[in-house]
Amino acid sequence: MCEKIKKVNSWLGAVFGEQVVPQFEVNTRTVDILYQLAQSSEARCSDTALLIEDLKQKAAEYQAEGAHLQDVLLQSVGLSSASLSKPVADCLSALVDNAMVLGVKDTSLGSFMPAVNNLTSELLEAEKSNRRLERELRALRKRLGSTLVLRGSLQEDINKTVKDQAVESAKAEEKLLKMDFVTAKVNELSNRRERCEAQLVSRNMDKSITHQALVQLSEEVTELKKEIIPLKKKLEPYMDLSPVCLFSLCY
Repeated sequence: MCEKIKKVNSWLGAVFGEQVVPQFEVNTRTVDILYQLAQSSEARCSDTALLIEDLKQKAAEYQAEGAHLQDVLLQSVGLSSASLSKPVADCLSALVDNAMVLGVKDTSLGSFMPAVNNLTSELLEAEKSNRRLERELRALRKRLGSTLVLRGSLQEDINKTVKDQAVESAKAEEKLLKMDFVTAKVNELSNRRERCEAQLVSRNMDKSITHQALVQLSEEVTELKKEIIPLKKKLEPYMDLSPVCLFSLCY
């Protein structure tokens, strides 16, 4: 833990330089995170330094190669950069720029052709990928259109369902109010009947004409009617016989 804190403090001091290092809470998690950042930063700095050294070495090699070529041109044909015309200098500058863009080591045709072929292959691959992406984009747009249509239809169904639910709720509330009204009326009539029966009882009314007695009597009459039905069926064969005068028989 102490070694990590020393490493973190050293790294923060190098990062902020002359500025004051901000205060931070020293705990295991914070120190671990800063320690990982310090290691990553040092690794990147090391890679960057190696890259810079490599670029410096290549620049020195290119400068030496350029000086050598200038000496060759000067000694063989007596040409120097100062003796070239502006169009020739522009062409050479464009040639050098193209070589740098293509990343070739020299400006020979053998170096340019493979680089151009590679760029052509990359261009064809990019166009192929672009066409594939366009097809996928069209498919996505088509699916998006279908999804939007479906969403609109679902929204209409939802709105219709909400309206229907509101209507049904209003009807249910109305039915509930009517039910409450009917229940209140039934209770009121029942109370009135009980009061009336109590008044009749207090006046020594015959119990045989009360509501309960009449209901019971009606039930008894219904039962008697049911009992009479089979007797009527038994008498049906005798209903067609002619009546007999008992008085004449006596004489």
